[in-house]
Amino acid sequence: MTILFTTDHEWLRIEGDVATIGVTDYAQSQLGDVVFVELPKVGRSLKKAEAAAVVESVKAASDVYAPISGDVLEVNEELAAEPALVNSDAAGKAWFFKLKIKDKSELDGLMDEAAYAKHTA
Repeated sequence: MTILFTTDHEWLRIEGDVATIGVTDYAQSQLGDVVFVELPKVGRSLKKAEAAAVVESVKAASDVYAPISGDVLEVNEELAAEPALVNSDAAGKAWFFKLKIKDKSELDGLMDEAAYAKHTA
């Protein structure tokens, strides 16, 4: 399992040819209290950098982008029912969706944890 990060503050947990995607703890701390999450439809084909989901907080609404291209295999229904999970467990229970990876070479442009820590410092 590999964890990677984007400059837009999404994380990806790579297991085989499936990427689980969510927003980072840094992102949720910037958003404030999350009150609504809109998830993509299962089966939707996403292109890298395409808006895939929406997070609304008391401060703002923000898009969650597909960090890589792929087809949506699963969405986190628990998150839709309890958006505050983003604030309490951004890197765990608050995953947004799972993608079947189309092109593994797209992972090359993403950051590891050390690079992401520098990016947010």
